[in-house]
Amino acid sequence: MQDKQATMIPLMDIARLITLVVCVSVLSTTVYAGRGDKAGTAAASELLIPVDARSIALGSASIAASTGVEALYWNPAGLAQSQAQSGAMFSHMRYLADISLNYGAVSTTLRSIGKVGFSIKALSFGDISITTEDEPDGTGETTSPTFVILGATFSRQMADRIFVGITMNYIYEKMASVSATDIAFSAGVLYTDLGGVQGLRLGAAVKHIGPSMKYDGDGLFRTGQIDDVLRPSSRYKIEAAAADLPSSIEIGLSYTMRITGATHLNMMSAFQNNNFSNDEYKVGAEYVYHNLIFLRAGSAFASESEGREYIFGPSMGAGIKTMYRDVTLSIDYAYRSVKYFNGNHVVSVGLEF
Repeated sequence: MQDKQATMIPLMDIARLITLVVCVSVLSTTVYAGRGDKAGTAAASELLIPVDARSIALGSASIAASTGVEALYWNPAGLAQSQAQSGAMFSHMRYLADISLNYGAVSTTLRSIGKVGFSIKALSFGDISITTEDEPDGTGETTSPTFVILGATFSRQMADRIFVGITMNYIYEKMASVSATDIAFSAGVLYTDLGGVQGLRLGAAVKHIGPSMKYDGDGLFRTGQIDDVLRPSSRYKIEAAAADLPSSIEIGLSYTMRITGATHLNMMSAFQNNNFSNDEYKVGAEYVYHNLIFLRAGSAFASESEGREYIFGPSMGAGIKTMYRDVTLSIDYAYRSVKYFNGNHVVSVGLEF
């Protein structure tokens, strides 16, 4: 009994630390507004591209409503809230300008320790013509950039209504002969039945905290001649500038309202403070019929400033869930409208067992 208490004390301290960090960060959003003036200057912007059809259909407002393997991206604390022993999910999205995104994740339970999850996120750009300073119209060669994020998550239930989680992402980017790597951390907390109100949940997370990212590789070498020096041309290397990761702080609420015994409505909202773009406000609603059919709608808004326009509009989607023996299968679809581009189409398939 004494050994059990001794092991629980540091875990509770970790939970309090994560909660304190998240709360202090969230409170700081009242002092610092989003930095729209820094838009487009962050590294690894693929970290911000959402995944899974359910949450995208809900306007990306699901930080307090995502559980299980789908929570790995939105709030790592939600992983431990799932009642399933293990889970898996695959998602495909047609993003912007013929770019597509593929995402896969798995999770499992480590006895009484908690839950772990692993994810992979990859962008597909197709073939892109290589251009240089001397040949701006193209060299005749093509390249296909590689943007991949590998994630590992640990989540644990710390009390009856408190869940915490942390994620480490390994980022790898390669374009032609240059590449860059980095590590980003995210931490979240989830409170269920907040204030004793059944169905009311609070979620908060600090996302994408890590060192600056910098490109390197043979593609940075150039051949040049130094003026007023009697020597042949030589090769020199361009020093690439480092860029910070697009860190953000997000807090949200969700509430489940019973309509009939087998039908309910999930309502949610979220606020996101971004270090490299304007603040975002998100709302979403999900109608659930017999835990079999799901109808969803949502939208995200951003405070706009001169020359900086938020291009994403309302979203909607639907899903079905069925059970065969001990396996639960879910299939979800989402559509998100986008200005100046074709809308995003997202399909996700999930398993719980």
